[in-house]
Amino acid sequence: MPTIRTEQELRAALDRVLPGVRDDLERLVRVPGIAFAGFDHSQVDRSAALVAELLDDCGLRTRVVRAGGQPAVIGHRPGPPGSPTVLLYAHHDVQPAGDPALWHSHPFWPVERDGRLYGRGAADDKAGVMAHVAALRAWGDDLPVGVTVFVEGEEEYGSASLERLLDEHAEALRADVIVVADSDNWDIGRPAFTTSLRGQLGCLVEVRGPDALTALVRLLSTLHDEAGEVAVAGLVSRETATVDYPEERLRREAGVLDGVRLVSRGRIADRLWAKPSLTVLGVDASHPRLRQATAKVSLRLAPGDDPLSGYEAVRTHLRAHLPRNVSLEVTLESRGDPCVVPADGPVYDAARAAWTTAWDGTAPVDIGIGGSIPCVAAFQRRFPEAVLLVPGIEDPYCAAHGPDESLHLADFARTCLAEALLLGELQSLTTRKVFSSGSAASGSVIPAASPARR
Repeated sequence: MPTIRTEQELRAALDRVLPGVRDDLERLVRVPGIAFAGFDHSQVDRSAALVAELLDDCGLRTRVVRAGGQPAVIGHRPGPPGSPTVLLYAHHDVQPAGDPALWHSHPFWPVERDGRLYGRGAADDKAGVMAHVAALRAWGDDLPVGVTVFVEGEEEYGSASLERLLDEHAEALRADVIVVADSDNWDIGRPAFTTSLRGQLGCLVEVRGPDALTALVRLLSTLHDEAGEVAVAGLVSRETATVDYPEERLRREAGVLDGVRLVSRGRIADRLWAKPSLTVLGVDASHPRLRQATAKVSLRLAPGDDPLSGYEAVRTHLRAHLPRNVSLEVTLESRGDPCVVPADGPVYDAARAAWTTAWDGTAPVDIGIGGSIPCVAAFQRRFPEAVLLVPGIEDPYCAAHGPDESLHLADFARTCLAEALLLGELQSLTTRKVFSSGSAASGSVIPAASPARR
């Protein structure tokens, strides 16, 4: 067995490797790896190759893989005999930058201002990639557990090929613990674990007939009641939040203008995390003579709901409220399952201890996410025996997906330390026989990298 490092030794090791981690994070940010249609996908290839290089340098046997979509990277390094295997997930693709004029610096040229690193992907999710790299570098040759790193290449584009990747590489990705570094912290200086995520449903609502646009507008107006609550019958709604989310905080973080009233009812946290929401993303009424109008509608589903049931509920509601003299077609475009992450047991105890230590005594809180992270539900379906951890990498002010996206560098350093500490904590759990002798450690074998990868 390798020597179990002390907290002081790991802190010293992180201090040594963090300057290089910062440099490599900036290298990644300079690569505009955007998986959306119409962008230069050779940059996604370039991004995957750079991630593979970084993992190779950590001693992992690494390869770039595809399953009909953009390139993902899988790397593996075995641990000592009998040790568990930990799967570290992140994604290397990013959102489009949008209008460069809205940025205070070039989106793909990282710049530090006031303790934050600005650039597209600096937080979401190249910081997640580099948190994994930092933990591996800190342990060096003394890695206490088996580690598999899985870095997806089209998460921002909806993870269209993720299920096929998990099917094709299930044995290589099988693990005892899965760490998804692609979520939020509760605040600057306050870490969090995400324990629930809403699902997603996207559909097109098309109306045909005389004055189709007016009919469509009338129809869409029935989707909410006077308070802004979703008025579609049959959707699940919960009240589960355990933390207080003051309205003034939401107004500050979201930039809500004075005098503007918030929609819906109930506690803010429940509105954001545990109730459905429905948004019209766009309308097309360009057909000649306005005899056809289409709306793109997005529905967020509360944990415990089902996307297909949600789709049927929306379609039933729209049919019931359809104006006369027009026809209706509702097309399902995309869907993603909501999920709840069980957050108890010895692995979670170890994770909470690691994050509390890294944040100098500030314990993590359990939070929900109003959006979706497709891989979380996918991992739950594919690897139900694994313990799933979803720690924060971002903060409420990082502006992920928007102009001036940024990473809080001090909290990033704490995240790197927490992950390094977690690997040591999981080694300690091995000696307590928390993981069975037939754990994923023996099955997580990855073939040699293809010479063509470079």
